[in-house]
Amino acid sequence: MKNAFKFGFLGLFAVVAFAACNTTTSESENTADSLATEIEEQVEATTDSIDSLGDAAIDSLDSLVN
Repeated sequence: MKNAFKFGFLGLFAVVAFAACNTTTSESENTADSLATEIEEQVEATTDSIDSLGDAAIDSLDSLVN
């Protein structure tokens, strides 16, 4: 009888752990996807800013030369 309770609780624990891990995985994937998208947007914005600063510096140097 003791063994039946032990295996019952072990089975219950396994089912709860599997359900918890399965739910966390999909939430983690969604979070990772949104984080990757945010990082890509920030990198693109920073690259555009650097490009515009470089273009302004080149234009300033060109105006000094002429």
